[in-house]
Amino acid sequence: MAAAVSAIGLAGATSTTFAQEVTLRLHQFLPAQANVPKNILDPWADKIEQESGGRIKIERYPAMQLGGKPPELMDQVIDGVVDIVWTLPGYTPGRFPRTEVFELPFTMNDAETTSRAYWKLAEETMMDQDFAPIKPLGLWVHGPGVIHSSQPIDELSDLNGVKLRAPTRVTNKLFSNLGATPIGLPVPAIPEALSKGVVDATVIPWEVVGALKVSELVKNHTEFPEEAIYTSTFVLAMNKEKYESLPDDLKAVIDSNSGLEFSAFAGKKMQEDDAGPRQAAIDMGNNIIELTPEQAAKWKEAAQGTIDAWIAEMDEKGLDGAGLFKRAQELTASN
Repeated sequence: MAAAVSAIGLAGATSTTFAQEVTLRLHQFLPAQANVPKNILDPWADKIEQESGGRIKIERYPAMQLGGKPPELMDQVIDGVVDIVWTLPGYTPGRFPRTEVFELPFTMNDAETTSRAYWKLAEETMMDQDFAPIKPLGLWVHGPGVIHSSQPIDELSDLNGVKLRAPTRVTNKLFSNLGATPIGLPVPAIPEALSKGVVDATVIPWEVVGALKVSELVKNHTEFPEEAIYTSTFVLAMNKEKYESLPDDLKAVIDSNSGLEFSAFAGKKMQEDDAGPRQAAIDMGNNIIELTPEQAAKWKEAAQGTIDAWIAEMDEKGLDGAGLFKRAQELTASN
């Protein structure tokens, strides 16, 4: 009898142990060797595995290995098809309107600072609204956006008729207003689109240029001084039900590696990783076009209409566009 009780107890303990061992599947759109998975997502996942004593395992699936297209990542995590995704809210236009305030033209110059502001504004206005269907783990932006083009672009008129790939609703509107013909494509589609002439130019930060070999496909790169012409917002999101199913001590491991400081780290790291691909383009003899403040002022003036239109659109939706824009600027300035 004692042996039977002992066996039952052992079976119960074993069952409890296995119940607390969790495997999480992380799905994202870039190849594994790209900077974000290599320098942000993998170290983050490794740290969680280590701090959980191995009780959490995070399987990493780069380059959409679990199927679907990048715009489907958000629904994959909401529906529980995967447990964690890294994606752009802008891949699903209109679903995360408040995040767009950080994508407005000439409103950022430092990814770490802006990422802190993004997380703080999300805590104030987005967690129970835009992000209600998910558990945000990190929110950040990339470094200054750069125009990479087959022909040199420095004056506004150089954009006229240019087929330009842009990542989000806001950036598509911006470049349309500036005279280009924007074409919305996810990041993995850029190399083929450039090589086949589907687009003449693309806007991405330097850090992803190396992984996509963009500097081999086009030879001109237009940079803006001080404020960036654009940035994009990202979210590292977890399925809410999966998070809630974790025991409290494992939730604590996830929580301690998520939030404001992780978001700031990710933004800072993305901007730091701009340097390598930029230098590689220089070494290849590519044309780095650094606009003067006087040149950039003309672009900034032309872009103001995009900001005004976004504020009016948010106001029409009852989201207080002017208030969001002002608060985003305040939070950025205070960091």
